[in-house]
Amino acid sequence: MRALLWFLALATLAVALALAARYNTGYVLLVLPPWRMELSLNLMILLQLGGFILLYLLARLVMHALQLPGRVRTYREQRRQARAERALGNAIRYNLEGRYSHALKCAVSAHQAGHAPGVAALLAARAAHAMRDDEREKEWLARASEFDQETRNARLMTEAELYLNNRRFADAQGVIDVLEASGQRHIAALRLSLRAHQALGNWRDVVRLVRQLERHRALSSEQAEPIRLRAHLEILRNLAQDASALLSYWRGLSNQDRRSTRLASETARRLSAAGDCLHAQRIIEDALDDEWDSSLLPIYGDCKGGDILARIAQAENWLKHHPRDAQLLLMLGRLCRQQQLWGKAQSYLEASLSQQPHRATHIELAQLFDALDRPEDANKHYRKAASLAD
Repeated sequence: MRALLWFLALATLAVALALAARYNTGYVLLVLPPWRMELSLNLMILLQLGGFILLYLLARLVMHALQLPGRVRTYREQRRQARAERALGNAIRYNLEGRYSHALKCAVSAHQAGHAPGVAALLAARAAHAMRDDEREKEWLARASEFDQETRNARLMTEAELYLNNRRFADAQGVIDVLEASGQRHIAALRLSLRAHQALGNWRDVVRLVRQLERHRALSSEQAEPIRLRAHLEILRNLAQDASALLSYWRGLSNQDRRSTRLASETARRLSAAGDCLHAQRIIEDALDDEWDSSLLPIYGDCKGGDILARIAQAENWLKHHPRDAQLLLMLGRLCRQQQLWGKAQSYLEASLSQQPHRATHIELAQLFDALDRPEDANKHYRKAASLAD
């Protein structure tokens, strides 16, 4: 449709020019003595238009000829830039594919072509690291540092990750500290820092980082819980000889962490070993009131010192709600034996055996009968204990 409109417009213009030329009777007289030339005005107009067009085309031809070297240079530069971009793209793709020798070659080509040289150097360093080529890894990291204005943060992140992979944890944390000092505390840096602090045994920093990552939803609660639990256990182990420090640390834990049976058990056990049986007892009681777990009972029963009669009363109160718990019955028998409540101790231990035969229960009964000077009954239980596995 558009072509048809153009055709109609040109036809109309041609008809209009023909009509105008028909009624134009003027002429042009050219005199160059002794010659004279007379031309129609219409022909003169056509000659002038033709001459202008010819002159214009000639000028364009000359201009193109003068611009040709520059155009060739531009074309070659564009081709070189396109090859460099393809090389960088291939380096990224080969790194993702795990074809590290190809990735290194393409990254080197992109760097030599001057296309994003900092990024190309980092890609080359990563490829060399994957190939266990330490010399080229160091070389390309050094070259990447020459373009810090472009890739400083990327270089620091790469260095930290490569140090971690090489188990140079202190160096990795040093690089991360430099990164954080510049205000870069993003999630990827926090994850690298967490790995470094775990390897270095900086467990308080591990707890702090896990909380930050959970707050940013970079760790789910299922992922964070075992890491946080291990960190707390390691800190408790380091505080094992200081009862006041253990108690202070326990009180500083969040409510969620204090509901952990494993943490309550470990804290109470270490407090008991450090001589603070009273607080160990309270930690176990609070944990069992919150959620019943028989694995905490041996620590409660083995705690040396404290008010044993109060513990017996508390355990008998628990027994009302858990009358068939073999561990609870064993613990009650053990506490009653310590208080020389022989009859109650025997009844609780025998009730525990009726619920679940256990080597420790037989040993407790054997020791009880030894104390009562009943060697035959004691030997019987010693033999039964020997026949049972731990």
